[in-house]
Amino acid sequence: MEETEVKSYLQKSLDEWKEDITQVLDQIGLEYEEVAQELKVYSYKYGITKQVIQSTVNDEIIESIRERYHRPFEEQYNQLKEYIKDLEEKRRVFQMFIHKIDEVTRKEASRY
Repeated sequence: MEETEVKSYLQKSLDEWKEDITQVLDQIGLEYEEVAQELKVYSYKYGITKQVIQSTVNDEIIESIRERYHRPFEEQYNQLKEYIKDLEEKRRVFQMFIHKIDEVTRKEASRY
C-alpha cells in the first residue's frame, strides 16, 4: 500500500471508531440527564419528608411517614446517587477513548 493509502485507511478507521464512541457518549449523556432529574426529584422528596418528620411529635404519625415515604425515598435517592456515579465513570472512560484517538490522529498527521 502506498503511504497515502495507509494514512487514509488509518484515518478512516480511527474516525469511524471515534464516531461510534461519540454515539455511546451521547447516549450516556442523555441517560445522565434523565437520572440527574430523577435524583433532584427524590432529593426534594427525601428532604421534605425529613423536615416533616422533624416537625412532628406524634410517634405513630412519624412511623407512618417513615414507612410510606421517607424510607422508600431515601432508598431511591441512594440508588440514583450510585447510578449517577456509574454514569460519570462511564462518561470519563469513553471520553478517554476520544482523547486517545485524537492523540493518535495528531501524531499520525504529523508523520505525513
